[in-house]
Amino acid sequence: MFQSLRRPRVLAVTLAAAGILMVTMGIRQSFGLIVSPLNTSTGLGIATISFALALGQFAWGAIQPIAGAVADRYGPRGVLIGGIVVLALGCALTPFAQSGFALAMTLGLLASMGSGAGSFSVLIGAAAQRLPLESRGAASGVINAGGSFGQFVFAPILQKLIQSFGWMGALWAMAVAALAALPLVGKLTGPTHAADAAHGHASQDKGLGAAVHEALADRSYLLLHAGFFTCGFHIAFLVTHLPGEIDLCGLPPSVASWSLAIIGLANIAGSLYAGGCIARYRSKHVLAAMYASRAVLIGAYLLMPRTDWAYYLFAAGLGVTWLATVPPTAAIVGKLFGTRYLATLFGLTLLSHQIGGFLGAWLGGLAVTRFGDFTWMWYADMVLAALAALANLPIKEAPMLRPAAQPA
Repeated sequence: MFQSLRRPRVLAVTLAAAGILMVTMGIRQSFGLIVSPLNTSTGLGIATISFALALGQFAWGAIQPIAGAVADRYGPRGVLIGGIVVLALGCALTPFAQSGFALAMTLGLLASMGSGAGSFSVLIGAAAQRLPLESRGAASGVINAGGSFGQFVFAPILQKLIQSFGWMGALWAMAVAALAALPLVGKLTGPTHAADAAHGHASQDKGLGAAVHEALADRSYLLLHAGFFTCGFHIAFLVTHLPGEIDLCGLPPSVASWSLAIIGLANIAGSLYAGGCIARYRSKHVLAAMYASRAVLIGAYLLMPRTDWAYYLFAAGLGVTWLATVPPTAAIVGKLFGTRYLATLFGLTLLSHQIGGFLGAWLGGLAVTRFGDFTWMWYADMVLAALAALANLPIKEAPMLRPAAQPA
């Protein structure tokens, strides 16, 4: 499945991108661990801290097309260096925030925008421009798995640091960890691949504005956005409210923490498998299968007894497709429009993802406040997943190019 990654340069580019994503996503996905100690220390209140984190969710998505556009115009090196430095700065300054506004600026904007500038759109775009066509699918799976591995690694590290040095010392350590990713930027941002003129986009380049206008007028691209919006809704609802759902069932908090850990572990395998599937099947069919599986899985969950092992099995099923939708989604964008402006165009799909994420997290809170549980959100999530599966099927994706059979 991953034979196309064996060449030294291909492997170096892939692992560098995966390593950067491991750091930027790992740090960002662990911020929830500082909420309680930060509130105890500052007295700002959970609502104020939650607003800063919610602002960060949107900022992380909003910066992706902007960072992608700058990377497409001037190259990814400066964007990645700037993003890592801003992420470190946000972590380092958060301990000095003594008001809700200051916290929103440091933890909400600086850290999240820095993480976003060093995330999927720029990394996958940069890697795609430096890898041969046959290596891009498998590479995107490995890069995506790096983000999941970062969540698995950084969460326990940050928790241990909080226990040993307090939340302030832990965030300063995260700032140092972010800066440690800087040497990887040079490994990723070498010369582009000679065959990067796929589909003639390099020779017929009409500029970034024209590329965005062409994409937004393309029905397949808009259908891809619709599916990815649902993915964001699903993930944000679950990562925000699954612990609350488990608490409503009377199970201990350890079930929630183990469930989230299982999701991260399962997504590593799911991301690697999705990357391999891109080379064997049409990406739209891979996405349709993923979204349909979510609808089936949620339906099965609603019929299951609420036990700890039921949640662990549910989490394992969820984790397989958690962020494994990223490689086939990026692959479709690349097939539709080439890799010249992939960072920008995929960044726009990530913005759709985060708009869905904002609604998933927000509406989940409204639902439990209004009805006392998440039943209607589960129904909505199941219906949206089914609609996302159907939305991907009409996408006009080029057929798979398979090598010709060798004569006996």
